[in-house]
Amino acid sequence: MDELASAEAMSAVLLSIEDERSWNAAVELDRSLEIEKAARALGDDSLVARAQLVQANMRLRSGDVAGAASQIWQVHQWAVSNDDRRLMARTHLVWSYIHGHLSDAEQALEHAVLAVELLGDDSTTHMHIWHRTKLADALWAAGSMDAARVRYRQAEQLAVETGSPALLCLLNNYAFTEFDTGNQKRAEQVADRLLRLADERGEKLEPAYLDTIGWIQIGNGRFPEAEATMRQCIERHEEGRYDAADALAMYLLTLARAQRGLGALDRAQSTLDTSRAMCLERDLGDLLVRVHQEQAELHAARGEFAEAFEAHKVFFTAYQNRHSVQREARTRTRQAMFETAEARQEAERFREQARRDPLTGLHNRRFVDENLPALVRDDPSLVVALVDLDHFKQVNDRLSHNVGDQVLVRVADLLTRGLSATCPAGFVARMGGEEFLIVLPGTSAQRATALLDTIRRSVRAHDWASLTHGLPVTVSIGVALSAELTAPTQPALLSTADSRLYAAKHAGRDQVVSVTDRRERASAA
Repeated sequence: MDELASAEAMSAVLLSIEDERSWNAAVELDRSLEIEKAARALGDDSLVARAQLVQANMRLRSGDVAGAASQIWQVHQWAVSNDDRRLMARTHLVWSYIHGHLSDAEQALEHAVLAVELLGDDSTTHMHIWHRTKLADALWAAGSMDAARVRYRQAEQLAVETGSPALLCLLNNYAFTEFDTGNQKRAEQVADRLLRLADERGEKLEPAYLDTIGWIQIGNGRFPEAEATMRQCIERHEEGRYDAADALAMYLLTLARAQRGLGALDRAQSTLDTSRAMCLERDLGDLLVRVHQEQAELHAARGEFAEAFEAHKVFFTAYQNRHSVQREARTRTRQAMFETAEARQEAERFREQARRDPLTGLHNRRFVDENLPALVRDDPSLVVALVDLDHFKQVNDRLSHNVGDQVLVRVADLLTRGLSATCPAGFVARMGGEEFLIVLPGTSAQRATALLDTIRRSVRAHDWASLTHGLPVTVSIGVALSAELTAPTQPALLSTADSRLYAAKHAGRDQVVSVTDRRERASAA
């Protein structure tokens, strides 16, 4: 294929799949398999991982949740190992979908949050909009509609500002969740906004969106409008551009409900019969359950209560059978995710890797942001220290970045050993570049200063000759105590430590600047 002639071309094709709504998951699955094959031939592991993620997503959309769950492991492993935050964000979004299928709202929400948190400047506008939309969906599923509204509005504002076509889809989701939560008027307001926006843009609404609007109109007793909406929905579907063929049976069912609301019971029965025939022909078990339910409602509307009772028994039996099938499908998905102890261990290892600096093995800024706030809140004797290598640029410029990396690794080891010997409850993290953080729980100011000065001395006294060929390696340290702040927070502590680190640099480097009785004190020798 010409579109796979280069890595750039393959990347562009993958981006088009990632950032555009596809109408045929099977076609996109085949395309991504071809891209993976071509990417392997080029030796481009990043493109291979992206292609595999598209495959997992398309399997998910096709109903193969177990297959998607099985494949997503290796993609996530590669993303974490290579610190590809953008790919990690996308894998977490797929995980959120999978846990949603498993009816695990808590896990689905956790992954949706991570999918948003991992977005960076290199993420596309579509990703920023869609990930926030799916976070809103997850909040709704977890029973937090107020929080969901905040995320929907954030996504909507960004979509409006950028003119994104994703706006129509997110408004559809927003309208449906309001309707499902029982907020009929709010749902109607969002649905009306969706209709106005499509009209302003001169765009045809997808049949699926019209189906949502039809449901809301039925829920608000607007049956004539609902029937008109659903006829338009079916006409648009028959244009052949939208949705899978299976969707037509669902649209006919919604139309039958609107017609029953109008009292046009004969039309409703005819429409429902057509929907039922499609369900039977195409083995649409889940939808057929709803058809049986609607049939019972139709009998009751005619006053045929015996027939309604019989139809309800058919519905209840079908519902139980489908529930059993769904439970088995969820079990298969869970087996695919956790079928071996090794898989569970890998999951924990991936989680840990995401919180580790790949060069030094220390905790990273993400770990700090997740754990330090609780320590600040709960420990009035907490001490934090920022450690920065002195004149580190000279090492990189005069010796090489490789030597610089080796220096960072050795310093990390010296900091860790110095801490573990005297304060095993503490931890060391690499904040970025040549800056490190030392966290000392339950430590007095005097003890902390003495410990940090011992660590400073150990760095200076280390035998650097074989590595730096005469260039000295020293560190400056700025210290902040939770006890000295009126309202201690992570930003306040780090800001205080940073200002004292600056003071240590300004005073000549290779020293610790701390505080005693509110007076700055420097330790150096």
